[in-house]
Amino acid sequence: MNTSLNPSPRYTGVAMALHWLLGLMIVGAFAVGLYMSDLPMSPTRLKLFNWHKWAGITILALSVLRLLWRFTHRPPADLPAPRWQNLAAHGTHWALYALFLLVPLAGWAYSSAAGFQVVWFGVLPLPDFVGKDKALADMLKERHEVLAWLLAVLVLLHIAAALKHHFVDRDRLIDRMRPGRD
Repeated sequence: MNTSLNPSPRYTGVAMALHWLLGLMIVGAFAVGLYMSDLPMSPTRLKLFNWHKWAGITILALSVLRLLWRFTHRPPADLPAPRWQNLAAHGTHWALYALFLLVPLAGWAYSSAAGFQVVWFGVLPLPDFVGKDKALADMLKERHEVLAWLLAVLVLLHIAAALKHHFVDRDRLIDRMRPGRD
């Protein structure tokens, strides 16, 4: 339900801030996840695992805020485009939103099943989703990785579509999410 109409051709400042912050955090968490997974056990690897978890929980919290904002603030109208393009854009956006939640939740559950409680920023202990269970941890680790790769593919698709609109279609679609542009 949208409680605020947005006749503007641009997203709100809050939507833009959450979009770019989440984008940077997701790319960063993915890069750290890739890098740390091949490291031998060491203090550096443990530190990176904690950073990765902190980023994941922060992404989860910001994603909930982003969804709440999206449900209460109407985005700009679709640009004139073939129906299939608008359907693909909306489907991709909702799949991204779902993965913004599912990837960190799967990681959190994996950490719980592996017997490592998530302590957000080393201060706030979060409850475990499940008890310690090696077989479940192995399954959840795989799910977390598959979902993260799916998210990475959709992020790249999202970026490619935005660049296509900007450089090929020249329809100024990208300006709707660029801060400071009128």
